[in-house]
Formats: sequence, structure tokens, C-alpha cells
Amino acid sequence: MIFKRKNKEKPIKANREIMTITCIFAALFIALIGYIAYFTAFKSDVFINNTYNNKRAGLLAEKIVRGKILSRDGNLLAVTGEDGEGNEIRNYPYGNLFAHAVGFYSKDNGTIGIEAVTNFKLLTSNDIITERLSNDVNGRKNGGDTIISTLDIGMQEAAFNALGDRKGAVIATDVTTGEILALVSKPDFDPNHIDEIWDLVNEDKDNSPLLNRACQGLYPPGSTFKIVTALEYIKENPDPYGYEFDCTGSFEYEDVKINCYHGQPHGHLDLGSSFARSCNSSFANISSMLDRKSFGETCDTLLFNTDIPCPYSFKQSGIDISGDSDAADVIQAGIGQGKTQITPIHMNMITSAIANDGILMKPMAILEIKNIRGGLVKHYDKKEYARLMSIDEAHALKDLMRGVITNGTGSRLKDTNGYEAAGKTGSAEYSKDKTKSHAWFTGFAPLDSPKIAVTVIVEGGGSGGETAVPIARTVFDEYFQR
Repeated sequence: MIFKRKNKEKPIKANREIMTITCIFAALFIALIGYIAYFTAFKSDVFINNTYNNKRAGLLAEKIVRGKILSRDGNLLAVTGEDGEGNEIRNYPYGNLFAHAVGFYSKDNGTIGIEAVTNFKLLTSNDIITERLSNDVNGRKNGGDTIISTLDIGMQEAAFNALGDRKGAVIATDVTTGEILALVSKPDFDPNHIDEIWDLVNEDKDNSPLLNRACQGLYPPGSTFKIVTALEYIKENPDPYGYEFDCTGSFEYEDVKINCYHGQPHGHLDLGSSFARSCNSSFANISSMLDRKSFGETCDTLLFNTDIPCPYSFKQSGIDISGDSDAADVIQAGIGQGKTQITPIHMNMITSAIANDGILMKPMAILEIKNIRGGLVKHYDKKEYARLMSIDEAHALKDLMRGVITNGTGSRLKDTNGYEAAGKTGSAEYSKDKTKSHAWFTGFAPLDSPKIAVTVIVEGGGSGGETAVPIARTVFDEYFQR
């Protein structure tokens, strides 16, 4: 009799395959559960805040009364009330004053500003569980959480009034915490009537009142960019203060000609006087000597051509400098012209980093979230975002920026009461008409222990020293003279 040997390898192999497949599916299931938990904890508000997800926000609004938004000292900036027919309406007690900083909420036309950033949080209720259960059982809405913003009413009013009826933006931030104290953009609108005026403001292409110029307005930086050019020169030269130049009112290099403001000759200059008097010819000369690859890398470190840590919707600032750039592009960029564009809030971040010994604190628009009874839900701590330059480089730039005030184009900030400021002015050409320019100023105070950075742009404002500096001074005065 012949006995056939059973093949034991086949069932063993099959069992191994089953176990492998089972482990794979188990791993996928665990990963899915993990992602759902991560999404719920960290990303659900991003999803709901998305402008394309109004339906989900609308469902939440059916169960929750949209929460309040307060200033840092507890004043009411946005609240949900009722009209004469019992319909919910969103009220903004300060009207145009916080049009872009707080923004608006509209069922039909979306939301911007802090209203957009905290949309999910305003439609979340962390009231005591018994009250929420009682409201659910009795068909009542729960009260949404309250947002405590970083915004300061006095600072906002000072910036708003100083800018007046001119187009532009003003931003004031605490350099040690990143808190946004004031954010003004003009032209503006009254958020209390956004649905009524929507077609008018949405179709106004000449004034673009819905545009948050502070974060979404892209402008040639003009001479404020000389901060960046000076930083690169300091990096490349162990003795930057040995620099000398004779300005005749213009500079030519490889068929590129640069004129000083109004063709004014500045005479014999060193680095400090070149910066203080904002000499285009001298900085064109400096730019021609820079290592182009290193210059581009410095711009990248300062967050050009990338996303910035802005709590509001923003545009990327742009510059095209690399080892392959030609002389014309580098020289134009070095004086803040050509293809270079920057948002005011980005310029404020660079200024804040200089004031804070090279470290940029992550900008903040929210301090705390509280429930409807005032109980703390979440506190937002200050965070370091990145080191943009060394301490020595920051100190060198501080000295140059102080010279702008004491011996240069920012002299309208020289005789201040109780504080010393430092900064940089700019007059940025924006059209073929070379007589037209945007007026810039960006600076910080006090000099020895900086607390606040202020950035101003006035569209078509001409000279930064004449137009933007007085606006900044009003904001500084409000901060230091309370």
C-alpha cells in the first residue's frame, strides 16, 4: 500500500497570507481612527471655516447663537441680536472702525476677518452640560463661545483717524508677543449693512473696499526694502561701517541708471547716512556688489515667496533674486522697486523681528476663548515663529533705523514725549509717472526695549517721511501716552 504524504505547506502559507491581509486592514483601520481623532481635535474648525463649506456652518447656526467678539479689554465688537421680527442679526457697535480687523458675518455673502478665522469657535458652545441639555430638550439654541481678540480700541481709533480718508493700511503689533493691537484698511465699509451694500462694495473695482490692504495688498516696498539690502550687506562684510560713497544724484551700472528721489545729490556718505537719507544711488551701488545667490537666500529667510504666519487671509510677498539674476533686477530690487512686492503685515513682521533681537513672534489675533458664562475655554500663549536674523544683525539694523529718525527722512518722529523710535521711510513708485509714489513707514519703539511695531502705507501718498511718519507717530503716541 502506498501512502501519499499530505501537503502541509499550503494551509500554512494560506494562513500567513490571511494574517498579513488582516494586519494590513487592522493597521488601515487604526490609521483611519487616528486621523478622525486628529481631524476632530485639530482640523475640524479649518474645514468648517472654509468658505466652500457654508452648509455645515449653517447647520451649526440652527442650534447655536453665534458668539460674541470682544476687544482685549472686554468691549463688545460683534454680537448677535434680533430685529423687530425676531430674526437674528449680527451687530457691530463700532461700525466701520473694525471693518477688516473683525470683519463681518453674512449668511448670503460669507465672512471675513476674525469672524472668518473663528467661525467654528463662534458656532461652538462650551456652556455647562446641564444647560445645553435643557436647551436641546426645550428646543432652545445654545449660546456660542466668546472670542477675546488682541485688538485695542484706543490703538485702532488712533490708526483709523490718522489714516483719515486716504487709501492704505496701518498695523500695530506687540513685538514681544505677536499680538495684533490695531489693523486698519481703507477704503472700508459698515459691516452692519453688508447685505444691503454688498453689490456696491463688491463691484467697486476702483476702491476695492472689501480688500484687506494690510494683509492682502501687494505693494512695491520702495526704500523700506533697504532694510533687507542693508542686512545682506552686513552679512557679507565684516566691517560694513567702512563703506563710503559719493552721491551725485544718480548711479549707473551695466546700462542701468538709478536716480535719487527728485534727483537730489547726497554728497559723501557712509552706510549709516546712506540709510538715514535713503540714498537710492548708494543702495544701487551696494546692491551691485552683493552676492546674488546669498541675497536671494536672505530674502527667503525673511519669508519672501512663501506663506507667512498671518492669522488673516493674506497674499504672499514676492521677489525674484537668485544667482542667475541680472544686474538690472538686483539693483531695482535693492531699492525696493522692480518686481518686488510686499504686504504691509509682512513688512511689520520683518520690523518686529529686528526689534525683538531677530526673533519673529507668531502674530496673534485671539487671546482667549470663553463660554457664554465667562468660563475659560482656551488661552493662546505667545509662540516664537522663527529667527530671521542674528542678534548682532538685528542690533546693527536697529542702529541704522534710529539714524533715520535722528539724522534722516524720519525726523517727524524725532522729538517724541517719553519714548525714542526707530524706523525706515519709503516712497515707492508704482506707475510710469515717476512723480507718483506710495508713502511707507515701518518702525518700532521704544529704542532700548522695543514693545510695539507700527507699519503704515498710504497709496499715492508721496513722501513716506511727510505722509506716513505722522500717522505712525499718532499710533505710537496713543500707546505710550496713556
